[in-house]
Amino acid sequence: MSIFKAYDIRGIYPTELNENTAYNVGRAFIIFTGAKEVCVGQDARKTSPKLFDALTKGITDQGANVIDIGLCSTPLFYFATKNYASGIMVTASHNPAEYNGFKLCNGGTHPISGETGIKDIEKMVITNNFKDVVSKGSISKHDYLNEFIDFCLKHKGEIKSMKIVIDTANGMGGYVFPRIFEKLPQLEIIPLFSEIDMSFPNHEANPLKPENMVDLQKAVIENKADLGIAIDGDSDRAMFVDENGDAISSDFVTALLGLELLKEKPNAAMGYDVRSSKIVKEIWAENGAKPFVTRVGHALIKEMMRTENSFFAGELSGHYYFQEMGYTENTILATLIMLNLISKENKTLSEIVKPLKKYFQSGEINFEVEDKMAKMKELEELYKNKGALNTHWLDGITVEFEDWWFNVRPSNTEPLLRLNLESNTKELQDEMFEELKKIIES
Repeated sequence: MSIFKAYDIRGIYPTELNENTAYNVGRAFIIFTGAKEVCVGQDARKTSPKLFDALTKGITDQGANVIDIGLCSTPLFYFATKNYASGIMVTASHNPAEYNGFKLCNGGTHPISGETGIKDIEKMVITNNFKDVVSKGSISKHDYLNEFIDFCLKHKGEIKSMKIVIDTANGMGGYVFPRIFEKLPQLEIIPLFSEIDMSFPNHEANPLKPENMVDLQKAVIENKADLGIAIDGDSDRAMFVDENGDAISSDFVTALLGLELLKEKPNAAMGYDVRSSKIVKEIWAENGAKPFVTRVGHALIKEMMRTENSFFAGELSGHYYFQEMGYTENTILATLIMLNLISKENKTLSEIVKPLKKYFQSGEINFEVEDKMAKMKELEELYKNKGALNTHWLDGITVEFEDWWFNVRPSNTEPLLRLNLESNTKELQDEMFEELKKIIES
């Protein structure tokens, strides 16, 4: 399988991704973008310094300058990259320790995806036919950590005394979050796995998997904490746990963060992905927002946010995007907004979330399907004849009825269709799930 993915470059070191590949990626990146300078950061994986050195040699050999921002989280990288023509982050996000990779940006924080350049870069790397340039670039250093912390703290608001458990999973969250919390002495912080060790000795740094949330949930209950926060490996995703130890679905978090941000910018355009509960759209519209639905995937969402001039967007995977961050993720901002919300409401998080639990969701279920497009077209025809109110193909197929809806979208890399379904009653959800299951598996 190619290391050149839909949204980034990622593979196992050194069998799939090594220094030679990194060097060629650096040269190809400059040829593709035409950039004269590149902001480059890295996470704390053992292989990151080696890949950084090879990547930046490729960039400078191709005639561009490197601004080395050093060790950083992905949001810190995005914050720095806003100042430059392009950027590359050496990271494999939440993947296990043997992986590494690159996130690519052009024109500031515009992500380069499979649709907007990764495949072009891949062709150049494979061809490996680079011409030497006369004038090579240089490397200079700039530490953006303090500037980033100051930027985030502008949003600290009026946060009350609370007890918080935060699990940074030995990842880059342990690099940035302590700097924020030391400025908020009213918070009692209980850190879990805060030592940076990207061999991930305690659990995988992927909070989307329930097994990786168990330690956090247990610690919230044992310490009678007000809130639990789980951060992924490169710190661009956050999941939240209420005072009862229950994980809060990220579409509900999206809804809540959006409501709080509407106080700052009334009537703002705000995005939610196609898998999200319809309560997000409903509650935002009731409060004056201009909601719009997005595709799944950070590169696609960021592009749609630019098109819609969107102030904020959230994704079911725990990504939260902010216009002032150059349409990129910032888990610290999401955390501060959540803490302000809880403080103002003077309620527990479970009490705040309860009104959002109006509908019944299936969660995402995968089905093995060889001809994915044929199956989706079959679903379109079947449910058009059943009186669907609305059907769209923004990301896979979404079919909406008055009292239920579903989305079926294809995996980019596997013969899978992913189903999300929501209804007004549990009985209807069960009935429609069984119906769709039979159709998809037939």
